[in-house]
Amino acid sequence: MGMGRPREFDAETALDQAMEVFWRHGYEGATIAQLTEAMGINPPSLYACFGNKEGLLKAALDRYTKLRGVWMDEVVAAPTARAVAERMLMGIADKQTDPANPPGCLLVQGGIACGTGSENVPFELAARRAQNEDQLRDRFVRAKAEGDLREGADPAALARYVSAVAVGMGVMASSGADREALRQVANVAVQAVEAQSADKT
Repeated sequence: MGMGRPREFDAETALDQAMEVFWRHGYEGATIAQLTEAMGINPPSLYACFGNKEGLLKAALDRYTKLRGVWMDEVVAAPTARAVAERMLMGIADKQTDPANPPGCLLVQGGIACGTGSENVPFELAARRAQNEDQLRDRFVRAKAEGDLREGADPAALARYVSAVAVGMGVMASSGADREALRQVANVAVQAVEAQSADKT
């Protein structure tokens, strides 16, 4: 009777709920009981759908990456390198201190305090963060080709710098920093990117 029964939950809604649990508690801190309660399913259903807890995390990360990817497309569509950095970092300051969301960033928070048996999780999260850095690098390469960045600017290093600031802001937010504190950090970083811009005469 159970074999042909359709799943009684919406996959995207369930993943959104799992994503929030991982976001709030990290991979290690999130228990199967918390995950199944949030998703509205029982443990056998979780294992049947996702294989194990790590499989569920990867599915939740796919969902998070898809949603974040839409936002990153908007970020890199900004007209200048400075505007790209500003749109990204000020957006992070707002999003990661929004009471509607868990504080910080899932791609940072999810890998905190991973122990034996979950060694792959930090690498999985790092790979997702690297996708954002690659997108920034490609955008800064274009900015340099268009004359927006000065001749000596290093697009890869600039992308790595902005990405590092973004990760640091995520750690600050998860530790309780408020929006104004994150905006101050973002503002300094935006000025640093602006310093790499070509002179406008």
